[in-house]
Amino acid sequence: MIYRLLAKSYTRTIVAALVALVFAIAVTSIVLSVSGFDPPSTFQAMFEFGKEPDSVVNTVNRASGYYLSALAVAVGFRMNLFNIGVDGQYRLAAMLAAAVGGAWALPAGLHQVVIVLVAVAVGGLWAAIPAMLKVARGVSEVISTIMLNFIATAIIGFLLHPGRLAVQLGPNNIGTKPISSSGRMPGIPYPGSELKLYSFLVIAILAGLGYWFMINRTRFGFDLRATGLSQSAAVASGVDARRMVVMAMVMSGAMAGLIGMPQLLGGSYTYSLDFPAGIGLTGIGIALLGRNGPVGIAFAALLWAFLDQSSQILDFNDIPKEIVAITQAAVLLSVVIVYEVVNRAGQRIDQRRVATQLGEVTA
Repeated sequence: MIYRLLAKSYTRTIVAALVALVFAIAVTSIVLSVSGFDPPSTFQAMFEFGKEPDSVVNTVNRASGYYLSALAVAVGFRMNLFNIGVDGQYRLAAMLAAAVGGAWALPAGLHQVVIVLVAVAVGGLWAAIPAMLKVARGVSEVISTIMLNFIATAIIGFLLHPGRLAVQLGPNNIGTKPISSSGRMPGIPYPGSELKLYSFLVIAILAGLGYWFMINRTRFGFDLRATGLSQSAAVASGVDARRMVVMAMVMSGAMAGLIGMPQLLGGSYTYSLDFPAGIGLTGIGIALLGRNGPVGIAFAALLWAFLDQSSQILDFNDIPKEIVAITQAAVLLSVVIVYEVVNRAGQRIDQRRVATQLGEVTA
């Protein structure tokens, strides 16, 4: 029975993820025990706090941004492109989209569409820079996207200043002019909670479905995967590898432009100094954990968001909430190794099955 299950690729992914999670819990338990804390009571406190209605809403809202971030990374990963610049792309896109959204009051519906389109365009154009550097000058996208993260931060710091694109929002905070009610997206009520789910969650789900369809059901997705597996073979079959690099990076950047939209249109309505940062880097780990698949990424994003949210109760129990970072790091480090082990075991099973079938045919 186990051999039959491991023969299926999706089962291998699930098994690897579960084993990695168990390993991460074991590592965290050891750290907690060495530090003088009780692992069972710690995990129970996190679970009890995490399943409260308010925590569920915060977890899902946070996961929506993580999900979009991981999808943006996964588009590049499918072609062996490492878009490390997702963080800069989404923050620059969110800031300029917020500035445009706050500058004018448009009719409801049109206002949200304009904000989202600006974010997508900015993210795509910013990602086009490392794409062009790669195809024209052979510059590694890893180096160029990392550098562009710093440049994006500098541009945001320059523009987010009173007299430019920022206004005073409070005694210790500045940000873009708040988006009017016509540009905001109403939340979705959740039973038992006064908080609301971001309605942009629906767009995130649609983005995942679109990503799956593009990768698995279109010629472009086939060319993307083929180029990622073997660029020379793809070129020999007529694929324009340079064009694919540019299109993949631009699509990754356009997806990155959506990352800040749940928070911008459903929560803050302005890009300020306390706007969430670091989501782009988190998306790299979630994409790896989800094996670049939309369903796997969804579960990984929910797990990551749950750990972030549930860790807040640890401070009240005098337990450093940084312990959750150890769990997340252990998951990432182990999932790659475990998946490779499980995948090799599955390949050996496939080889045995083929050999058996060939033996039956020749007999």
